[in-house]
Amino acid sequence: MEWTRESRYKKYSEWDAETLLKLQAQATASKYQMSYHIRPQSGLLNDPNGFSYFNDEYHVFYQSYPFGAVHGLKSWVHLTSPDLVHWKNLGLAINADTKYDSHGAYSGSARVIDDKLFLMYTGNHRSKEWVRYPYQIGAIMDKDNNITKLDKPMIEPVDHITEHFRDPQLLKHRDEYFVILGAQDAETKTGKISLFRSKDLKNWQDLGYLDFTEEMGYMVECPNLVFVDDQPVLIFCPQGLDKKVADYENIYPNMYIVGSDVRLDKAKFNTDQKAPLNLDDGFDVYATQAFNAPNGKAYAISWIGLPDISYPTDSENWANCLSQVKELSIVDGELYQRPVPSMASLREEGTLVRSEEVFDGQQIVHSAASKHYELKLDLAAGQNGKLFLAANKDLSQGIEINFSTADDAFLTVDRSKAGIPFAEDYGTTRTIALPANKQLSLDIFVDGSVCEIFVNNGRHTLTLRFFAPDGNNKIAFTSDKKLQYTGTYWNMKNI
Repeated sequence: MEWTRESRYKKYSEWDAETLLKLQAQATASKYQMSYHIRPQSGLLNDPNGFSYFNDEYHVFYQSYPFGAVHGLKSWVHLTSPDLVHWKNLGLAINADTKYDSHGAYSGSARVIDDKLFLMYTGNHRSKEWVRYPYQIGAIMDKDNNITKLDKPMIEPVDHITEHFRDPQLLKHRDEYFVILGAQDAETKTGKISLFRSKDLKNWQDLGYLDFTEEMGYMVECPNLVFVDDQPVLIFCPQGLDKKVADYENIYPNMYIVGSDVRLDKAKFNTDQKAPLNLDDGFDVYATQAFNAPNGKAYAISWIGLPDISYPTDSENWANCLSQVKELSIVDGELYQRPVPSMASLREEGTLVRSEEVFDGQQIVHSAASKHYELKLDLAAGQNGKLFLAANKDLSQGIEINFSTADDAFLTVDRSKAGIPFAEDYGTTRTIALPANKQLSLDIFVDGSVCEIFVNNGRHTLTLRFFAPDGNNKIAFTSDKKLQYTGTYWNMKNI
């Protein structure tokens, strides 16, 4: 169908049930569908929201437009989990049904206050002239998952920020509440993180902009402050960032800064880090949301998708998914991301992987892998080679991982021959440097059309979408000589 402004913002009640059921069936039947990642039942999924722990279980919401793979009238869908892996979809949680969120419930956060889950999100309101007014809205969820919105916005639009003012993260420090928001300064049209303070969640003081680094392009989205091993870490998405400030290849990066300390009352985030770094070194991670669980551990979940990028499943009327949950830690001053331990509960009986003899120039790891698996590999130092995933018989198609564990150690992921091409304007390869002459450890998760690669116990992650032809299910190595490696392959269960 042709997506006009009118059709995108039609109320959900004006859509018929049969249309939604057909869209859900179409998404479920897709050969590119995931089985152990959170994915849309139909239509578009984007930013994760309200990631939290409440009432003895984990909660996450995601922005949803269920009627097509387009950005339209956004709502929140609610999921719960006992272990950060097995998620139960509870359906629509926040609808765009008030004056203040009349054109969409946009991103936000959650925290437990007085035995209830307090949600804070951006309501998108448009005037008849289509002028946007962003309102920061509060809502309260009880232990039965009933949500009640506050009557009035918590924070209204402010003069010194343009209409790009969104994605609140609600924080508490000592006896005060703070909110950080993505913003664009009205005068300079530059990206900022806006900061507010309150004692009662009703009266808010504007503390200006958080002092954390140089100018961050023309807009900052999805700011998150989390404490990782007692160190403050700021995660955010700068749009239009000058590549002289920080290196990135995606249309918009998802970045982080490890701080030495933070003083929210002084609007100051101190760091010894010279520039922001990519949170994920792959192709398709954005809008990461992180929080500290009651046990103090820091967890993060991301949107696997990017703004302003079309994906092949758009033609099937669904798009995107969420990453698996990652546990964050700091090792020698660097941020690590690892799969949570309960991911292992999805493994079926494992198959040991070891160095096979070279046959027709290949060392075959698996000749008929499933579409949903985990593969752990340890590759000896002093080698060069290529690992192919989702490949055809002669390896002319597939995800190509080119690596060296010698003096010039590196890893490059190439998806140029992995199936249906997309987003080629932003490159088809991503490369990271590795420590020279050291063993390389890979933990690779493939799920339908998603691949997540954890390098050296989480020092790097590379996430990508790919859309391979049916039958491309081979895993194999190539090299000038026999490669030395060991590992385990597991098929993965559905969640």
